[in-house]
Amino acid sequence: MEEMEEELKCPVCGSFYREPIILPCSHNLCQACARNILVQTPESESPQSRRASGSGVSDYDYLDLDKMSLYSEADSGYGSYGGFASAPTTPCQKSPNGVRVFPPAMPPPATHLSPALAAVPRNSCITCPQCHRSLILDDRGLRGFPKNRVLEGVIDRYQQSKAAALKCQLCEKAPKEATVMCEQCDVFYCDPCRLRCHPPRGPLAKHRLVPPAQGRVSRRLSPRKVSTCTDHELENHSMYCVQCKMPVCYQCLEEGKHSSHEVKALGAMWKLHKNQLSQALNGLSDRAKEAKEFLVQLRNMVQQIQENSVEFEACLVAQCDALIDALNRRKAQLLARVNKEHEHKLKVVRDQISHCTVKLRQTTGLMEYCLEVIKENDPSGFLQISDALIRRVHLTEDQWGKGTLTPRMTTDFDLSLDNSPLLQSIHQLDFVQVKASSPVPATPILQLEECCTHNNSATLSWKQPPLSTVPAEGYILELDDGSGGQFREVYVGKETMCTVDGLHFNSTYNARVKAFNKTGVSPYSKTLVLQTSEVSGESHHSKPLTYPDSEEQTLPFPVPSERLPLRRKSPFSSTLNLQASFPGRSYFGLRSSLHQPSLHSSLQSLNAPGCNFETQSAPYSQLVDIKKLLAVAWFAFDPGSAHSDIIFSNDNLTVTCSSYDDRVVLGKTGFSKGVHYWELTVDRYDNHPDPAFGVARIDVMKDVMLGKDDKAWAMYVDNNRSWFMHNNSHTNRTEGGITKGATIGVLLDLNRKTLTFFINDEQQGPIAFDNVEGLFFPAVSLNRNVQVTLHTGLPVPDFYSSRASIA
Repeated sequence: MEEMEEELKCPVCGSFYREPIILPCSHNLCQACARNILVQTPESESPQSRRASGSGVSDYDYLDLDKMSLYSEADSGYGSYGGFASAPTTPCQKSPNGVRVFPPAMPPPATHLSPALAAVPRNSCITCPQCHRSLILDDRGLRGFPKNRVLEGVIDRYQQSKAAALKCQLCEKAPKEATVMCEQCDVFYCDPCRLRCHPPRGPLAKHRLVPPAQGRVSRRLSPRKVSTCTDHELENHSMYCVQCKMPVCYQCLEEGKHSSHEVKALGAMWKLHKNQLSQALNGLSDRAKEAKEFLVQLRNMVQQIQENSVEFEACLVAQCDALIDALNRRKAQLLARVNKEHEHKLKVVRDQISHCTVKLRQTTGLMEYCLEVIKENDPSGFLQISDALIRRVHLTEDQWGKGTLTPRMTTDFDLSLDNSPLLQSIHQLDFVQVKASSPVPATPILQLEECCTHNNSATLSWKQPPLSTVPAEGYILELDDGSGGQFREVYVGKETMCTVDGLHFNSTYNARVKAFNKTGVSPYSKTLVLQTSEVSGESHHSKPLTYPDSEEQTLPFPVPSERLPLRRKSPFSSTLNLQASFPGRSYFGLRSSLHQPSLHSSLQSLNAPGCNFETQSAPYSQLVDIKKLLAVAWFAFDPGSAHSDIIFSNDNLTVTCSSYDDRVVLGKTGFSKGVHYWELTVDRYDNHPDPAFGVARIDVMKDVMLGKDDKAWAMYVDNNRSWFMHNNSHTNRTEGGITKGATIGVLLDLNRKTLTFFINDEQQGPIAFDNVEGLFFPAVSLNRNVQVTLHTGLPVPDFYSSRASIA
């Protein structure tokens, strides 16, 4: 009810309506307020001036037009804005509820009539304070506007409901609270006034007395005064004109004013409009209910925003603290390196000082002794020792020759900290908008079984993930320049297969693809490595394709007849790049689309050749020797997973270290099946260090010797002997070490689950480890005194192949 109060107040005075009248625009005004905002128009706007000017419009026609303009919605009922603009302009004011009010041009003349009957100035104009439409009044003035009896009744009921208690209507001084109401008298009585003024005898005994609250309800339901016609004040409304949308009396119909209009019974239209209003209220009620629920949602959002803000700030602080901690740890590591370099320099200089001091003491002693000998006057005695002394002096002088008086160590630190990339990253540190109005497509999957190369052309195929629900509008395929340079777009479109021609022969290309839609682009797919043929016309002699983070499956070549259904029907061979691994034989790799993500973005997984194809027949497999079943792999060391002290060169095939401590570096390819062999040559070997060679898991410790933890299986070797080590357990000491130029071979046989080592093409000790299974990466640990170079793509040693074929 309180929300309704603004609907019951006049826009001019701001109080409850008193004798409200209905303007043609359907807004309401108090009758007194309507008189206060009247504005007198010029004579030229009046109907009399128009008739005097001979406008050709008869009185009857004008009156009829006036009626139409006053009440008909077809003609809105308002004087034109131009006509209002010609009226005297006056400053506008604001009513108590903020609506503009145009004050009268002159005060109304004094009159002794009531406001309802008082005459209005001639040629008056009234402007609605709410919609600002203006109307020129006719001779009837404000009496031409109907009274809003319904609004009066609503205001009465509202004011009664707001009253705290019903008071007696007959108390002379301070009214007491009423106890009863007489329905026939329509009067509220307190107990003393009821006994005095309404005794229960005589004719009053038949009156019905009810409680005040019930009397209030019955008063609300009692019939009210029937509204009368504005043109015929003595006639009640009995009909309703549909075209004029107003109640009329029977006399209006007899006069012919609505002769051509559709007229219906007042009661029927009353019920019809009530039903229409009820239906409209139902829709409005639904909107109001939704608005309340929406407000509750907004209030909950305020609380959620506050909670999320606290949580996000805590997360931000934690992330920044983690960066600071990482920086502090890195700072400690760098300071430790500086301290180690500092101690090393001091040790070298102090050793040189000690050496020079001893040498200088010896030289000074010899000089003093020679001076004393020179003082001797015995020629024969002097000549007996002079030759020896002269030789000693020359020998000592030679010992102070070139380089002896040169510092072995410089005072400068050969370390330079490049912090510009980190500072740039800190300056670029910003929030990433991870939520969008609609999501981006999922990352496409390259279909390895559909990808192939032929001569200097490459065909690539991809698809959306099976469970992807976000459609892609297109795809972008990118290739590098074949030399490890930047990627460039080679295809943009909706197709999921593309053939790229004109590539270089005997070149390695990296390919990747991403999807896009209106929201944005997806992340890149895994990078696919393609090797084109070595020479024109060779479609079966090139290095195998490599797919990071995938497991590779290879088949021997040629393909037996039982396996022909596995080949893809296309103009190109279903094989990918054949490699002449052994003299006179060619092998190829057929990749499966099944792949498993690994723990590092730059890792690869290779499987045993042909092991996952159930169509391979036993008789055929027995006819193929071990070399036909072995695939070779090309890989390099992985800078991404290596310790930061490792130094790479020669396309990541040669490594050394900047630290005196042992550091671990892994190969870029992981093996889970098959037989694999690689070698490492010792390029530099100083001061008899103990490098270690073997295999390891991806999460092996990188700052200790290989084999110290349970994630590595290794052989460490010095210049005289070697040991096998796993989980810091040293076994099988074997004589025979390494020097500069030595070759260390590592043979990982995952078919037989063994690991064997070789030095200079000779097996070093027995089989080092057995029961090895899982995913392994080639690994080396070394310090600054060692440098090694990796050699891959090698066949298995002949004696091992023979042994395997016999077994």
